[in-house]
Order: sequence, then structure tokens, then C-alpha cells
Amino acid sequence: MRALVDPGPRAGGSRRWADLGLRIASAVVLVPLALACLWYGGWAWEALVGLAAVGLTYEWAKLCGFMPLWRGWLYLALALAWAIGAPLLGIDARQLIELGAGALAVWLISRSLMLAAGVIYAGLGVLALLWLRADPVVGWGNVLFVLLIVWASDIGAYLTGRLIGGPKLAPAISPGKTWSGAAGGLVAAIAVGAVAAQSPALPVLALAAGLSVISQAGDLLESGLKRRFKVKDSSHLIPGHGGLFDRLDGLLAAAPAAGGLAVLLGRGVALWQW
Repeated sequence: MRALVDPGPRAGGSRRWADLGLRIASAVVLVPLALACLWYGGWAWEALVGLAAVGLTYEWAKLCGFMPLWRGWLYLALALAWAIGAPLLGIDARQLIELGAGALAVWLISRSLMLAAGVIYAGLGVLALLWLRADPVVGWGNVLFVLLIVWASDIGAYLTGRLIGGPKLAPAISPGKTWSGAAGGLVAAIAVGAVAAQSPALPVLALAAGLSVISQAGDLLESGLKRRFKVKDSSHLIPGHGGLFDRLDGLLAAAPAAGGLAVLLGRGVALWQW
């Protein structure tokens, strides 16, 4: 996600917000779709997450430069399908073992460690999103809370970084990201978390802050990977955002963290009630 951007002193106002219209248009289409599938749950949510997994594996195989491309994508897709199985049967710790086994199989078959890493990178987030939503009591609320935090962090970072700019956050990894953007994303996430949980209690604020930091770390990780692969975007699938990895980088990092907390709290407990 191209948040935390410092446009630089030479960038004019119109250029600074050149991609804003496309970002809003994409959000108008994608956000209601995601929320509708999340609310309905069951096959709708599983289908949406499954389609995202298909797209993520394709983008990863392409980023890795694996040829033929279809074969690399097939390796990753089969490994994720093996790990995820049928969500309706329940998701448990065995699927983490299967995820690792899938990654190992991809490495042994393809002889590409980077390609195999994509199984873990995409798979952990996919499994976490399915497992969190599968909770019959608080699944909807927990996933919505995570989504709102990630979205708030991304939007807050984007707006603050564009408006203020300033010192670079990690110029060696992503030259455009700034400390002001990181701070803006953090503040926005904390505020939205308190509103979403209807509580300004310390656990809520700490959880929102933690998920925001993890989300922004996921953003940095994806930026570093794109720098390694020498590409600007993971693909051009989503206007104004790039590809699925560009759009979901923060969520792929935050969802496993939220899933881990949910495991500690137990089923039926809201994430912010720790």
C-alpha cells in the first residue's frame, strides 16, 4: 500500500493527490463487497478470501520471476489449498503444520526458496482471516475490528504523509514513507479502535496501536520485497493501489497477530476484551 508518502518539495498539489480519485473509486467498489461477504460469513467469506489467495499466489509467482508462470502459480495454489482444506470442517493447529509442509513441498519441487516463502507469507494471513470469522459468537466483530484498524492506519498514514511529509521512516527500504505518516496512521488506528470497541480502555488502545504497528511493518516488508524484485507494484489489478499484495500487505501481517491473540483468549471472546 502506497501510504506514508512524502511527495517532496517539488511536487505540486495536484500531483501530490494524483492517485486519490482512483483510490477512492476502488474503495467504493471493494469495501462494500468485503463487508457484505464478511457479514454473511460462510461460503461468501470463504469464497472472497479464497479468490484473494488465488490472486496472491499468482502475483507472488510472477514477482519471483518463476517460469513458466502458470506452473509456479499452480505450486503455490495447491500448497495453500492443501493447508486450508475445507474451512467448514474447522481450522486448527494442524493446518499450520500443513502450511509448513506445503511450503516445503513447493521448495523441493521448484527448487526456489523465494517461491516457497510465498506459501507462508500469503497462507498465514489467509488462514487467520478464515479462522477468525469462523467463530460463531464474535467472528464478525473480530474481523471487522481488524479491518477497521488496518484501513484506518493506511488512510491516516496516506493523508498525514502527503500533507506533512518530513523525515523518511526507512529510506533504504521505502524512500517515500515518512515518520509523520507512521504517526498519523497510528493515531488514526487508535481513534478508530476506541470508537469501534466503544471503549477508550487501555487494552483497546494498546491493541489498536499494536495492530497498527504490525500493519505498517507489513507495509514496509512488502515495500522491501518490491525493492528486491525491482518492481513498483505487485500487479496492476486494483486501480490506484496496484496489486493484491499492495492492497493487503498490512492485513496479511495484522491478521495472524489478531489470530494469535484470539487463540490465547479463546473462542467467543472479543479481541479487545483481554
